[in-house]
Amino acid sequence: MRLQKAIVLAAILSMFAALAAPAASAATPYEAYTYNFYEESVPLPAPYVPEQAITGQSLGVGNFNQPNDIFVTEDGFIYILDSGNARIIALDRQWRVLRTIDHFELDGAENKFANPSGIFVSEEKEIYVADTDKGRVVILTNEGELIRVVDNPQSEILPPDFKFVPVKVTADKAGRIFVVARGMYEGIMQFDEAGRFIGYVGTIKVTANPADRLWRALATDAQQAQMQLFIPTEFASVDIDRKGFVYATTIDMNSTETIKRLNPSGQDVLKRFGEFTPRGDIRYRMLGNNSGPSKLVDIKVLGGGMYVALDSLRARLFAYNDEGELLYAFGGRGTQLGVFNTPVAVERVADQLVVLDRGKNNIVVFKPTRFGELVAAATTEHYNGNTDQSVGIWRDVLRLNSNFDIAYRGIGRSLLMQKKNKEAMTYFKLGMDRKYYSTAFKRYRREVMQEQFGNVMTALMVLLFAFIAYRIARKVRVRRSERREA
Repeated sequence: MRLQKAIVLAAILSMFAALAAPAASAATPYEAYTYNFYEESVPLPAPYVPEQAITGQSLGVGNFNQPNDIFVTEDGFIYILDSGNARIIALDRQWRVLRTIDHFELDGAENKFANPSGIFVSEEKEIYVADTDKGRVVILTNEGELIRVVDNPQSEILPPDFKFVPVKVTADKAGRIFVVARGMYEGIMQFDEAGRFIGYVGTIKVTANPADRLWRALATDAQQAQMQLFIPTEFASVDIDRKGFVYATTIDMNSTETIKRLNPSGQDVLKRFGEFTPRGDIRYRMLGNNSGPSKLVDIKVLGGGMYVALDSLRARLFAYNDEGELLYAFGGRGTQLGVFNTPVAVERVADQLVVLDRGKNNIVVFKPTRFGELVAAATTEHYNGNTDQSVGIWRDVLRLNSNFDIAYRGIGRSLLMQKKNKEAMTYFKLGMDRKYYSTAFKRYRREVMQEQFGNVMTALMVLLFAFIAYRIARKVRVRRSERREA
């Protein structure tokens, strides 16, 4: 009888455990994670779950063919660059096809794209296309009429044999155009509103690892001549935020600064205050399949101080906050919904993420989970300076995952801004944040000293008067003793 009761009880507990398990885990063919202070990957609840895969057939425009890029405007209109079919597919917020642009009129004749690689749409709905094989940037109206063509840039700083091969493009509110060009190591090419080349921004510094430097020091002149030159690395992608800061990624195995945020002067002002610089995976294999550092081929500014980078090597997404801390990573390769073959672009549609997969010729739409929504809300509130609101949301995040270090740090920083230094120390310790713990400790020590200053000074004065009284009493006793002896 006892055995039967135990079996029934175990079955009931198993049923409740199954019901209590997060739905996101069962719905995702990948594991989400972040890195802790010790460079260990820490599992997380999935921040996003795959909702649907959109194909050319489902849109009614025929199969995609090697699509290279996708762009979503602030008001939710979607533009797909179907490169193999040399066309642009424009959709509304509900993924309904508005129009297909596969040609435009140039000099009185019909003209087509040739393997276009990048697309950007301005607030005025002007479409910028990096028409790669034809060496030009084509600017169209929203209906597909030609505005102008940017090609054959001329400048004294360009080499005589320079060939313009644009692969990614974006533009700011002033009409300046930023182009990532193939073989252009000097930086991102910048053009004015009339399409004239005006220089570079974000020049990449030459880097070499210690092993390369050692081999060069020991090599003969002939061996050095055969070695690979340390030339700067090309940019891979580009995006722009509302303030006009340009976000870009590079693919450089020797660099830990493969994500950049460039101000109008071209200086990299990306914050890197986390334990690790934003660069994708921190730990990885050095040999074998999918080995080496992440190859970040695209980047998207999400708002609220957050941005997400796409790793084509291991087909993963990495989301960061304004401080440069990794919020979460997820994704992978495979045939299931939610994993990729050859991901090439990431975009945001309202609160959803969309990833363009050139290998599968589809677009995967991800919706946020409760965990993902809370992390985004807390990060945004902290970024906007609403510390009181962010603390409550971070506490909700910890109820879903008590091992999320960034939540502890977020609470600690909010408490620090509220001058609750002692409580902030507790959260910084839990979040393994030594820098901010030291700051909170110094402030708390100063606070204690200020509070106890009156008591300490009173005690010192009492001790001082007691010591003086003791010295006086002693002198009196000595004099009396001397008199008696006399």
